[in-house]
Amino acid sequence: MRNWRVNLILILICVFWATILGRLVILQILQHQFYKAHAEGQQKVLEYATGERGEIFLNNGEPLAVNKKGKYVFISPKEIKGKEETAKTLSEILGLDKDWVLEKVNKANFFEPIKHRISDDEEKLLKEKGLKGVYLEEEIYRYYPKKNLTSHITGFLGGEGKGQYGLEGYYDEILKGEELLEEKEKGTFGYFNLSKFKETGGKNIVLTIDSNIQFMAGKLLSEAQKDLGFESGQIIVVNPKTGEILALFALPNFDPNLYSKENSETFLNPSFQEFYEPGSVFKPIVMASALNEGKITPKTTYTDPGIIEIGGWPVYNYDKRVYPGKITMTEVLEKSINTGAVFAERQLGNKLFSDYIERFGFFEKTGIDLEGEIFSENKEFKKGYEINFVTAAFGQGIELTPIQLVRAFSAIANGGNLITPYIVEKTIPASELPQKKEQKQVISKDTALQTTTMLVSVIENGFSKKAKIAGYYLTGKTGTAQVSWPALGIKKSGYSSKTWQTFIGFGPAFDPKFLILVKLDDPKAKTAEYSALPIFKQLAKYIIDYWQIPPDYEE
Repeated sequence: MRNWRVNLILILICVFWATILGRLVILQILQHQFYKAHAEGQQKVLEYATGERGEIFLNNGEPLAVNKKGKYVFISPKEIKGKEETAKTLSEILGLDKDWVLEKVNKANFFEPIKHRISDDEEKLLKEKGLKGVYLEEEIYRYYPKKNLTSHITGFLGGEGKGQYGLEGYYDEILKGEELLEEKEKGTFGYFNLSKFKETGGKNIVLTIDSNIQFMAGKLLSEAQKDLGFESGQIIVVNPKTGEILALFALPNFDPNLYSKENSETFLNPSFQEFYEPGSVFKPIVMASALNEGKITPKTTYTDPGIIEIGGWPVYNYDKRVYPGKITMTEVLEKSINTGAVFAERQLGNKLFSDYIERFGFFEKTGIDLEGEIFSENKEFKKGYEINFVTAAFGQGIELTPIQLVRAFSAIANGGNLITPYIVEKTIPASELPQKKEQKQVISKDTALQTTTMLVSVIENGFSKKAKIAGYYLTGKTGTAQVSWPALGIKKSGYSSKTWQTFIGFGPAFDPKFLILVKLDDPKAKTAEYSALPIFKQLAKYIIDYWQIPPDYEE
């Protein structure tokens, strides 16, 4: 009995060690997988990561949207001691509002972004200061080398990494990299190190845009704005046989690298995101429709009354002119006579006229591959009053977008087919692009040829003689339309003194290589003959020389 205390202690020690060993067996053998997974769960994390975004290039390989490496600044507020002093220093170096920075510094967390895409000088100063809790990190950002020249084509990549407007918006799914799970592991100092992730980037896209034509379009429109003082303007150049867009330029524009500083209205591309009444450039559509139904010929004549009254509303020719004698339909286009366009529409009939407007695609989207295309339902025109058909015959009271007009005119140029305008030629690596609308025949080849010949006469013999280029047969038509009060955001019927002025034409007339539309909003000129037409001529001459298009005849 003398050793019972020693024996008890030995027994307790044995029980203790047996308990420890039993627990180790449970933890390390029986429940090994469970605790291994639990430990890894504390050290590893799965996060979504996206591969690098695809880039955008012109048809000659020049970049329009590329990915560049830069630095951004972030802070860990909980690590910062002298908060006032840190906020003051950061605001001075980075050119930020001190109160805004101080608000960030006073937050109770470990991460607050301060500024993206800092300059080399800013980076140097921050490193010299060595502020505690202030960090520099590398990032990839979107850069647009052409800046304003192609802003309405590219759109931009928004702060949340989503493409907005233009190509960035329309082709966002193709451009953006594949989103995959990324496994990260906690390191010695608490940072997460990349464990395993196979990056899958987005596709690059190559455009139909010709760099030189785009540049010249931008140059001509920008120079014209200084002289004509128009509020906004657009130039569209296409291959009318295929629908390839060769140039698309609009003013006002913006720098997509600095989109956050712009008014959002500037992001809209008026070529396909704003309506307007086209004026007399619509008359060839009326003529083509009536010709196609055999209701008129280019030589059909009528007598100009000078004025037509519909329900008490007078309709005049431009400047209230009256043209004596018998007038042919070709002369109606040459002199842009409103009453002659009404005569042609009446031979066709209101129902057929409305049907042809639909056939030419004015009640639908063109299908252009840029984000946000709109189309007008033309509810006022569809009410079917006689005055609606009369005014629509010379391009008032019917609204459309410039790209719709380009599409319709392309049918006259290419033998009668309604094409789909497009701006993306291919992707790299190759992938299936959004399907284009199937081409459809809207007028016959004979009708297209007759209308083309009439439009050649407009330049050779009519009011658009100033557009003539020696040695070449070109087509063209001016249009000067009054701007309605509703179009100006004013709830009032009727029209203001402002005008839309347009010139549209293609060349060479009988084997067209290009079609150009120039549209100006309220320029300081009486008609499109003095505003849009000269721009068309300069650009057409440039393309003819640039492509070395052989002349139609010797002077």
